Amino acid sequence: MSALSWILILPLAGALLLAIIRNLQWAGWLNVLISTATFIATLALAFTVVEEGVLLSGLFRVDDFNVYLLVLTAFVGMTTTIFSRPYMQHVCDSGRINHRGMRLYHSMFQTFMFTMLLALSTDNLGVLWVSVEGATLATVLLVSLYRTPEAIEAAWKYFILCGVGISLALFGTVLMYSAAQHVIADPAAGLSWSTLYGVASQLEPSIMSLAFVFLLVGYGTKIGLVPMHQWLPDAHSEGPTPMSAVLSGLLLNVALYAVVRLKMLVDGSLAATASPHLAGNLLMGFGLLSFIVAGLFLHRQRDIKRMFSYSSIEHMGLMTFAFGLGGPLATFGALLHMLVHSLTKSAIFITVGHATHIAGTQSIDHIRGLIRTQPAVGWGLLLGVAAIAGFPPFGVFTSEFLLLTATMQSQPWLTLVLLTGLAVAFAGLFRHLHPMVYGPVPEGQQPVSANMLPVAVHLGLVLWLGLSIPDFLARWLDRATELITGVHLL
Repeated sequence: MSALSWILILPLAGALLLAIIRNLQWAGWLNVLISTATFIATLALAFTVVEEGVLLSGLFRVDDFNVYLLVLTAFVGMTTTIFSRPYMQHVCDSGRINHRGMRLYHSMFQTFMFTMLLALSTDNLGVLWVSVEGATLATVLLVSLYRTPEAIEAAWKYFILCGVGISLALFGTVLMYSAAQHVIADPAAGLSWSTLYGVASQLEPSIMSLAFVFLLVGYGTKIGLVPMHQWLPDAHSEGPTPMSAVLSGLLLNVALYAVVRLKMLVDGSLAATASPHLAGNLLMGFGLLSFIVAGLFLHRQRDIKRMFSYSSIEHMGLMTFAFGLGGPLATFGALLHMLVHSLTKSAIFITVGHATHIAGTQSIDHIRGLIRTQPAVGWGLLLGVAAIAGFPPFGVFTSEFLLLTATMQSQPWLTLVLLTGLAVAFAGLFRHLHPMVYGPVPEGQQPVSANMLPVAVHLGLVLWLGLSIPDFLARWLDRATELITGVHLL
């Protein structure tokens, strides 16, 4: 059996098995074991792709673009399960959820991983849509896990907004299929990305342009682009913290990946028209709007998880802008930013989970003096925010520097906008961070049992990528950049 088969079978079988296991200790360890095995399978697949290039197999396609995202997704999923095993046991012991809720959590976590891995590995645009919708349904159940009125409201808001968005993406997918029928003889191949990419220049530009508008709004809702972002802060603030780590660190990447894949088709169709950069301009517009609005909203937050959800919107806007800007340097920077943002933001949410347990609340005003109460958690939050804010020598600084350089080369008038946005976001994060880390310790605030190993590993990797990108990763990102831009790098 191939590594790709194991990548999909393991989480799917795990979801079914975890739904019926009643021993919570076994379920927690099994969740870790399944995620670890899935990560190992993605590494094996990565070695295969490095040796053989593109791997095409029926409904699946794995190339230099999505294989690195498969490895990243499985890795963050694995480290999140290591964190969530004791964390969710503490939640259960405190009475917030019962044993049935724990089974639902473990089962939906693996279902969520399965749908994301399927979305990243499929070659079929229809299967891509189905898997993204499946990820929505799995996370709706996770958002509502605590069954409080606020959690139920957040879950319904998430379901309705993303349901409308994904419906628009379906219409855009149908339009693309319609455009393909005039070019491709075999109707069954009309949703194959590889087939469409080979004939992209022959696809009707007007239909492809309209299709991309629907697809961008549809999948852009899942990315969290403004103004379709309203579900994201509520989902983060009301769902369990491990769900926030994978939602912000992984699902947003999957939706952006889908948009970039579809942009490649539209760019090929519009190359010979009067508006060859239509898709890129739309991405730049939505990206800049999201980047600026989210940075401003950081200043108004009173819930720590909502604050970092707006940080995710800001960074997804920055990545969307970079892919829209195009060119090898911007695309390389965007790919690197996807990697370092996922590692950093998931580490931050893990730390935030421990901080809220220490303080007994998610209110920023009541989280104080973490570095005195529990230094590991305090330092973890401080370093995580420093990394996500773009402090050198962390990897986020490197990727943002590349994006700024690319902007100065191709759209210099936007450089000041980006610098202003980064400064606003920086101020929004650090005005809240200082009292949470260094403020006076409230009465009754006590240390908790905290597993900071995933945080140390993630931030260590982000620091390493800021100091020196390994040769194998640089070559990997170079090949992905060549695939996306069509420009061969030296």
